[in-house]
Amino acid sequence: MNYRTLEWKDLSVHARLGIFSRPGANIPEYHTILRITNTTYDAVRRHERMERAVGRLLEELPGAEIVWKRYLVDDAAGQYPLIPRGQGDAAVSVVQQPPADGSKVALWLYLIPGGFLSGNERAAVVTHSEYRHLFHTQLYAPANDEAEQTRLMFMQYIDLLSTEGCTLADNCMRTWIFVQAIDVRYAGMVAARRTCFEREGLTKDTHFIAGTGIEGKHVRPDTRVFMDAYAVEGLLPEQIRYLRAPTHLNPTHEYGVTFERGTAIQYGDRRHVFISGTASINNRGEIVHPSDVTKQAGRMWENILTLLCEAGAGAEDIACMIVYLRNAPDYRIIRDWLAETCPHVPKAVVWAPVCRPGWLIEAECMAITAAENGRFAAF
Repeated sequence: MNYRTLEWKDLSVHARLGIFSRPGANIPEYHTILRITNTTYDAVRRHERMERAVGRLLEELPGAEIVWKRYLVDDAAGQYPLIPRGQGDAAVSVVQQPPADGSKVALWLYLIPGGFLSGNERAAVVTHSEYRHLFHTQLYAPANDEAEQTRLMFMQYIDLLSTEGCTLADNCMRTWIFVQAIDVRYAGMVAARRTCFEREGLTKDTHFIAGTGIEGKHVRPDTRVFMDAYAVEGLLPEQIRYLRAPTHLNPTHEYGVTFERGTAIQYGDRRHVFISGTASINNRGEIVHPSDVTKQAGRMWENILTLLCEAGAGAEDIACMIVYLRNAPDYRIIRDWLAETCPHVPKAVVWAPVCRPGWLIEAECMAITAAENGRFAAF
């Protein structure tokens, strides 16, 4: 992975890029985290400057197209009208997870060149080589409680996949599930997801889906649960590997949840590795280092590296990372820890409590590594 930093001082915007581009892999990929460095800007100015920075970024990456945009904001309902929509084919996600540095908005972009991109603000389909990549965002369903919202949300997603000739079990590679007031509503989401998965043939004896279940608020305040998701059409079963890291982590079903620790996808010219939300946990499902955010960060990182290693990747292959903090005042400690541990990786640190009150920090990441396999079509 190559890393690059861009800073537009006149806009007060800082961008860090993770760039995968190597011999034998003719399609580069870019993951970018942009953040505002002037925390005194009002909301209108923040978003105006951010969009101008996106335009400059595209000038720096000729031929690249934005496929995915996730805005991490401090006020989803209030800022949603300020976010450009309907101006391209990228899928756009808006999540109330305030950046912990006080910048009030951060932006995660995924860009690739070429291919065929089509879509709207809540879905994007990218056709490359033998594959179609499907990005869906802001999936939600009005209902009276979090369990029913989750059930209807998954039904909606399954129907959307069906229109593309896909299924949840065969094609969905990654989910992000956001739960408002996670400390009291996580259990309802988990139970409804488990029922849905069982109906679709996803069990401990088959496989689950890499995922993050985290605190997050939708642009509609009455939405208790919503989801972003990524699927791929055209993969063979042998291209997909589920990561377990049994020396460090236990199967999630042992404590009642249904997600994979990570998923690796082998293409002909590279490997994508999706690491789910990972915290300070051991292979008995116990929280490690209660009440110590620094030590929890260390164990979290050890778990992530172990999962990456199982996929034939390492820290140097991480393209981007999102770090979630339960307590916003821990930001200064974690900022310094991250600067020492993975200084070049594009990352956003946000306030978003994890699903167990004892976990003070969680992180997810995506890695891309050069890994040729002539049995499969290139990315």
